[in-house]
Amino acid sequence: MGDHPHAAELALEPDDNTRLANLCGPVDEHLRMLERRLGVEINNRGNLFRILGEDDAVLAATRVIEQLYAATGNEQLSRSRVHLHLQQSGIEELIDDEVSTSEPVEELEIRTRHLRIRARGPSQRHYLRSILAHDVNFGIGPAGTGKTYLAVACAVDALLTERVRRLVLVRPAVEAGERLGFLPGDLAQKIDPYLRPLYDALYEMLGFDRVAKLIDRRVIELAPLAYMRGRTLNDSFVILDEAQNTTVEQMKMFLTRIGFGSTAVITGDITQVDLPRGQPSGLRQVSEVLRDVEGISFTFFSARDVVRHPLVQRIVAAYDAHEQAIDADAERR
Repeated sequence: MGDHPHAAELALEPDDNTRLANLCGPVDEHLRMLERRLGVEINNRGNLFRILGEDDAVLAATRVIEQLYAATGNEQLSRSRVHLHLQQSGIEELIDDEVSTSEPVEELEIRTRHLRIRARGPSQRHYLRSILAHDVNFGIGPAGTGKTYLAVACAVDALLTERVRRLVLVRPAVEAGERLGFLPGDLAQKIDPYLRPLYDALYEMLGFDRVAKLIDRRVIELAPLAYMRGRTLNDSFVILDEAQNTTVEQMKMFLTRIGFGSTAVITGDITQVDLPRGQPSGLRQVSEVLRDVEGISFTFFSARDVVRHPLVQRIVAAYDAHEQAIDADAERR
């Protein structure tokens, strides 16, 4: 896997707005499904498509989009039809085989006070190696792939080995269907629930008491993204989590906060954006803007990299099957 995402451009012919809408699906849900399953980023303007990700995944996504567009000539696509096409094409399995044979197997381990954390699979190994070698790193992919947890582990390791003097853990406070104004407390208390996943990872790696002491001493700082404006972060390990909910301006603001001796990791899932409709995601744009900049790495995770409890995988599969059954029933009517 390379440090910079590979990009491919594709012009679909004939340029037919009805067929393009059929291909993309309602609110681009078919494209988001391909992104999640293949570990790529897909952007388009009309019939011009740009696909970013690892080489094998980009080639696979290009092939699938071409095949699905051909199918739009005589059928109405749905989530279930896109899912069935991916299964029948065997493209996901082909990517798995190529990744497993092209990536040398090596043990990567991070030791914290309470845990030994090992990379699972080629994507996580690439991610950890990139964080150790680059100042700015992006981990893009679905929930459950270890993006945030591994970033926190690297941050804790850097702090314990005194490579940095503090940790700064940041999240955008975007209202995902809830209103901040109705939550009790001052602004800091309103923001606290958004940072809870970062707290949980820290407690697991360092213990509750030590984390509390480090926060009191401001060695560990947890903050909403808005608090970063105007700052310069030197000798710090900075994590921006849920970065799909940053605007383009916020992403630029955050990246220009990075000072000397610092490492930044930016994580997010471009298929789960909670910004207002029509507001572009800074994470979606940044991989296009910075993909060739030296010193910056990108790791694209996909659904095959999910490493949560097996029951979670079965739950996700059950929901997918239910949605496909609903789509199939709607098609028959």
